[in-house]
Amino acid sequence: MFFNSPWRFLSHFSLRHLSPSLFRFSNYFSSRSEVPLIKDITNPSIHLSAGNSASLGFSRSLKMCNNVRDLNPLKCLLIVLGLIKNELLLGEFISSSFRLGAPDIALSVFRTIDKPSLFLGNLIFRGLSNRGLYDELLNVYIGCRFAGCPSDDFTFPFVIKACSALGAFGVGKAIHGFALRTGFDRNVVIQTALIDLYGKRGHTATARAIVDEIPQPDLVSWNALIAGYSLNGLDQEALEVLRHIFEAGLKPNLSTLASIIPVCTRLGCVSIGKSLHGYAVRLGYFLNEFLAPALISMYAGYVELSTSRKLFDSLLEKKNVNVWNAMIWAYVYGCWPFKAFEMFQQMLQAGVQPNPITFVSILPSCELHNSIFYGESLHAFVVKHGVENQLSVQTALVSVYSKLGDVSAAEFLFDGMHCRILLSWNAMLSGYSQNGQWHSCWAIFCEMLFAGCNPDAISIVSVLSACSKMEAVLPGESVHAFSVRRGIDLDLNVSNALLAFYSACHEISSCFMLFQQMTSKDVVSWNTLISGCIHSGEPERVLPLLHQMQNDVMKMDLVTLITILPTCGGSDNLKQGMVMHCYAIKTGYASDVSLANALISMYCKCGDLDSGRSLFEVMPERSVVSWNALITGFRYNNQPNKTMLFFSQMIKEDEKPDSVTLLNILPVCHTQSQGKSMHAFAVRAGILRDTPLFTSLMVMYARFQNMKSCIVLFEVGKKEGVSLWNAFISLLVQMENAEKAVATFRDLLQMGLKRDSITYLSLIAACVQLNDLNLADSVLAHVIREGFEKDLAVSNAFVNLYARCGSILKAERMFECLLSKDAVSWSVMINSYGLHGDCEAALELFSQMQISGVRPNGITFLSLLSACSHAGLVDQGRVVFNSMEKHGISPSLEHYACIVDLLGRTGHLNEAYETVKRLPCNPSVSLLESLLGACRNYGNIELGEKVAYMLFDMDSENPVPYVMLHNIYAAAGRWIDADNIRSYLEGRQLKKPPGFSLVSRNGQDI
Repeated sequence: MFFNSPWRFLSHFSLRHLSPSLFRFSNYFSSRSEVPLIKDITNPSIHLSAGNSASLGFSRSLKMCNNVRDLNPLKCLLIVLGLIKNELLLGEFISSSFRLGAPDIALSVFRTIDKPSLFLGNLIFRGLSNRGLYDELLNVYIGCRFAGCPSDDFTFPFVIKACSALGAFGVGKAIHGFALRTGFDRNVVIQTALIDLYGKRGHTATARAIVDEIPQPDLVSWNALIAGYSLNGLDQEALEVLRHIFEAGLKPNLSTLASIIPVCTRLGCVSIGKSLHGYAVRLGYFLNEFLAPALISMYAGYVELSTSRKLFDSLLEKKNVNVWNAMIWAYVYGCWPFKAFEMFQQMLQAGVQPNPITFVSILPSCELHNSIFYGESLHAFVVKHGVENQLSVQTALVSVYSKLGDVSAAEFLFDGMHCRILLSWNAMLSGYSQNGQWHSCWAIFCEMLFAGCNPDAISIVSVLSACSKMEAVLPGESVHAFSVRRGIDLDLNVSNALLAFYSACHEISSCFMLFQQMTSKDVVSWNTLISGCIHSGEPERVLPLLHQMQNDVMKMDLVTLITILPTCGGSDNLKQGMVMHCYAIKTGYASDVSLANALISMYCKCGDLDSGRSLFEVMPERSVVSWNALITGFRYNNQPNKTMLFFSQMIKEDEKPDSVTLLNILPVCHTQSQGKSMHAFAVRAGILRDTPLFTSLMVMYARFQNMKSCIVLFEVGKKEGVSLWNAFISLLVQMENAEKAVATFRDLLQMGLKRDSITYLSLIAACVQLNDLNLADSVLAHVIREGFEKDLAVSNAFVNLYARCGSILKAERMFECLLSKDAVSWSVMINSYGLHGDCEAALELFSQMQISGVRPNGITFLSLLSACSHAGLVDQGRVVFNSMEKHGISPSLEHYACIVDLLGRTGHLNEAYETVKRLPCNPSVSLLESLLGACRNYGNIELGEKVAYMLFDMDSENPVPYVMLHNIYAAAGRWIDADNIRSYLEGRQLKKPPGFSLVSRNGQDI
């Protein structure tokens, strides 16, 4: 239908579509004689003459309007009747629009004005601010500024509040500058709004400066500053402001308490928090639903869940969602996931609709319960209540799925997020790191940087953890540089993560450098550095660190003690271990089971088995680790019988052994049946899957020459890794089955598994037994192709191999080609010369070794003494033996055996006997038999008798010394003494095992 006049349209519209209130408005016009009926209003002049009456009628109609749908017709009347120019009437219409919840109508009317007045602008700003429509508020304000509309001290607070809510800090600073230029910056309300803006943005110093400019700050200004401090974690500063409030004679209100109580919670100020609670009760705020959540959270932070629950239950009226959220969070914080779920169910039954904060609060309870089912159920609730697109809820779900191990679900949610905040990236980073997906963690960190999101300390800690596990030095150093450039490296958690990274990568010098540069250190920093020294093979640096730690007044904690105690091994370190034990008792850590286990291990390693056993017996609570510590200690000190006794006691006390227990028991099994019973137990307990246990069982069977069982274990074991192959090849070499060892190595090559240096060392040992120079050359070629010739241990083994295969020239060439030589390299080559009877070359090489600066060890002197013995060079042998003390090496029984053998071979029998008498320990049977053989060769009957009687005292059932003494008597013609020895042997039925010879033909022994 087409109307040729707006008045006709209005008449038609009012008759058919207007609500009763507008009909009353129409009747009002009709009842006035000076005002025409709506249907006759076709002449604009009539309307103009009746303007005052129309304004009055319109105003009355607005006051009677209680329905949003009446606003659009009224808006039409406002425009058609020309009342749009009436500022007061227009203000009434805008106020009514906001009152009825139609801000869009108010905005549409306001935008029809070319240049709004200050009054109308402030009216629209207040309405939008009260409705929380901050985006529209800023847009309208910017439009008014371009239109040249003025601003006053009533305008700025609303606009600054919008900037604060939206995080539009740049616009807020510009408005601050405009307020400074126009002189409105001295208004307390504007200053308070600016304090809130700068505080929320983190510019607390600027906020404080604004407060200081106010001659007499009111409570609202101080509350804004407290809120800013609290939001930025400046809790001590917030408490200081509270003190200023009391000193100024102001009384804290509800807003003050709601901001300061969370501060007390974080600081652990129990007394202040409870005092503020009492103050709130006195002011009548006790049952306030705005303050109750803060109080509930406070008591939960003090682990007083019963008080939190009493406070929750005291709210007799209907509780709002914030109160329920606080109680749910309290149970989650107190590690009561089932209580949190129960509270969530009660909340739903009470008819309270959850909000995003509800789900963010309860979702971590799934991690505590370690239940993916609960996580998925809550996810379904999230979808049901339509908050699945809320960024905070999405982030919490990503965190829950990743921490529960369902990384694929976390990835799906993360990829579907339209907007990602720092928390979202951190949740994914942490998820990858905790689930061992180190490369994915690094990749998502790089993606985060490309997306323009600035990492924080949590991001850096997660990615450094991944770099540590990967031992990726270059990426980790890049992250370190990034954190320095952004200033994040000053964060203590980041510094500790960097220490852990360099420690994991064995960059101990970088650890110390970083540690010295740290401005603040906690006990975690010290523990990380101490642990790094131990794992990097530098335990000697631990003791100076402990002294430095004490000088810095840093107390050791439980982790420090457990980390240090394993370094206290050997009788020399027993006193240090006892000091640690005393410290643990003094600080109350001695009752901890983990520390007690470490102390038992320490005492046993130091040889004080009685103290270790006593500590074990007084333990109120024992774990399988406790038993393992004691059993390992006694096995370590060669106490096989007591080791088996403790194992039996462990079984009687119903403590289930684990793989570590069996690894300690198998080497002390006296019989194969004992070993088989351990094998059966491992099968029955389902712990035979571990490769080390397979290896230990194979070693046990090999000890009893049961090669068949070794092969069976090897066949059923996990051959995906090289460890089991290495163990099997090594056992074959030990059992002198070199051909089978080489054949097994061929099978390993066919499997395509990656070999390591241990594989080649075992193969080289097999080649030594075979004494095949061609095979040695083939193995060397293979090692070079695989790149293992750079491994010093492998190269040293080849020097020994060629020497034992008879090619001293190849051994020399191999030795000369070594890029670096350690004490083992020199010792092997010296021994090679000794094997070939070239003692002079061995002594010359020893001189070169000293010139090169490499310190000789006990093996070096053993090789030299053996070379001198084979060559019969007595003087040189004496010089070498006597020079051991000068090099800081105490002679062992093997060194004494070599010098005694040398002296005996060359006829210096009395000197050899005196050397035996000076031994710091009991001589071995082989040493005395060697000296007794020398006495027989040189016909020294008197000394031979002394040595023989020494052997009789050591083992009266050994027939060898009797036979040797008989031969000495027979060679000297003392047949009566010889017959007496023979009669004694026959009477005791002692027989020397007969010798036998083997001839190998085509690999068959005949």
